[in-house]
Amino acid sequence: MTRNMGYALLAGLAAIVVLVSTAIFIGAGSKGSGLGEDSPQARNSAAPASSGNWVGTWAAAPAAAEPHSRDGFANMSIRNVVHTSVGGTQARVQLSNLFGNRPLTITHASVALAAAPSNPTAAAGSMRRLTFGNKTSVTIPAGGEVTSDAVRLNVPHAADLLVTTYSPTPSGPVTYHPYARQTSYVAAGDRAEDTSGTAFNQQSPYWRYLTGVDVWSSETQGAVAVLGDSITDGITSSPGANRRWTDFLAERLRTERDAPRLSVLNSGISGNRVLVDGSKFSPNNGPSALTRMSRDVLSRTGVKVVVVEMGLNDIIKPPRQRDPQKIVNGLRDLVRQAHSRGLRVVGGTLTPFGGHRGYTPRMEAVRQAVNAEIRKGKVYDDVVDFDAALRDPAHPQRLRAAYDSGDHLHPSDNGYRAMAQALDLKTLKGSRPAKL
Repeated sequence: MTRNMGYALLAGLAAIVVLVSTAIFIGAGSKGSGLGEDSPQARNSAAPASSGNWVGTWAAAPAAAEPHSRDGFANMSIRNVVHTSVGGTQARVQLSNLFGNRPLTITHASVALAAAPSNPTAAAGSMRRLTFGNKTSVTIPAGGEVTSDAVRLNVPHAADLLVTTYSPTPSGPVTYHPYARQTSYVAAGDRAEDTSGTAFNQQSPYWRYLTGVDVWSSETQGAVAVLGDSITDGITSSPGANRRWTDFLAERLRTERDAPRLSVLNSGISGNRVLVDGSKFSPNNGPSALTRMSRDVLSRTGVKVVVVEMGLNDIIKPPRQRDPQKIVNGLRDLVRQAHSRGLRVVGGTLTPFGGHRGYTPRMEAVRQAVNAEIRKGKVYDDVVDFDAALRDPAHPQRLRAAYDSGDHLHPSDNGYRAMAQALDLKTLKGSRPAKL
């Protein structure tokens, strides 16, 4: 009887081992391929990988309330097309109602890979419904913002994403970024999870509500956040081609040997100034850099270093700033804000604008004085000399012809590439602010 009991005990233990082994096997299989990409579990699962971190892969600064959008886009779906700088295994998005004057209710939102560049059709198997605090609907108060829950989605480097929002009711003025240099789309009705782009028959040159996309990455260590004006916004770059200077920088960081593993977040606003907010006559110029530094740059996900390309509009745009020291003091204030978060700042010299309608010898003297202070090394932790990279050696107050878009102020695609090449990637590796 004792022997039989022993056999029974051994048999029981063996059965337990088999059950545990089977459970482990099934669990391991589920993690890789057991859940179909379109299954409900996979669509909304946000379990983090065993190692990695959240990092911003794309960003756009909210600039203003869209004109003639008093009631928003009631019963309309907005499909924003954005381009990633790095990839990851999960994604989440940030939506903003910064310039709204009433609550914005979004009842349906999604993210997907685009089937082709700049195309509103989703790649097969990539559509994911977004939730907010595990709810499919979210209301963003006027002046507020929200981050979605994470979804599992294999996001490639340098890929186009589709982020779609549907609002059923009037929501007030639309928070937008006007000079996207990217075509997005609008459709009537709730088309948030349409994989086909057929219903999205209205094109738009704006990004609406969407201000950021993060990915979960085990490869990327952090982000470079770039504060800038129209030159960073890439206002004269080829539409839909992702040829802003920040895009070329992202390419260098992805492909060059020994480059730091960083994403690039573009927080440029066309017409933006260091010292002065956009006025009622130029609302799209956005809040001043001093006002928006924390929100648009320092608070981005995973920021490790900041690059600043600012100051030229303070000289060119009314009211023209004729005191270079005031501009320099403003730039130093930006650096102090970054230092308070423990972040280094790489700053660019002001680029040539000879031949532009805003050019005068007196304004050129202001630019040169600001650049002289920057080059002394007492404004930024490190300097990227955009002026030297773009100027015509024979006429240094002007852009080199090959780098001029034609307006004698903004670079061409080749000029934007030259700006990215001018940045020494080693300056992005510093872990602590310099002592200025």
